[in-house]
Amino acid sequence: MLVLDEYASFELTVKNSRFLAEAFAVGSAEEAREKLREQKEKYADASHVVHAFVVGPSGGVQGCSDDGEPSGTSGRPTLEVLKGTGVTNVMITVTRWFGGTKLGTGGLVKAYTESAQGVAALMVTSELVEKTSFEVSIPYALYDQVKILFDSVDVELSDETFGEEVCLRGQVRESEAAGLEASLRDISRGKVGLIVCDEEES
Repeated sequence: MLVLDEYASFELTVKNSRFLAEAFAVGSAEEAREKLREQKEKYADASHVVHAFVVGPSGGVQGCSDDGEPSGTSGRPTLEVLKGTGVTNVMITVTRWFGGTKLGTGGLVKAYTESAQGVAALMVTSELVEKTSFEVSIPYALYDQVKILFDSVDVELSDETFGEEVCLRGQVRESEAAGLEASLRDISRGKVGLIVCDEEES
């Protein structure tokens, strides 16, 4: 799966109706709903703010809404485009300002599909990397060695607490976690190991 690296937008005008498609990175369905609320407030003058989102490591959590457009003409086509990109943790909103001419069911499907395709084509993405959150307590004597080890496996440290020992918290690629654990035990002669944290705790 891929993830969105940066915001993207695309505009389309069909029979004087303006369509603004925007792509955002979101981490959960709740975050997508919050972004939708923000979009509706931002574009209070718009006729509709249609949305679709895909989240989760395998893109298994999905949702969409027509926001008052005829059923199946906007949210579902937007979601189908999004699913076809192979991108997860992403949301597309398509905001429409009505131009005075009705587009009909087929016209709406075409306009929303093309809007979603337009922004999808502009999305900058990268490979999704599954990461494991951890914490580890180490003696001060091992601090420099452990920091060198962490740098060698691209550990992202989020916190360092200096007490009786040094407590380090961070994330590492899932594929590197077992090797990191083994290296820590080797350096500390079996006295130090990773404590894997739940995502909510980290």
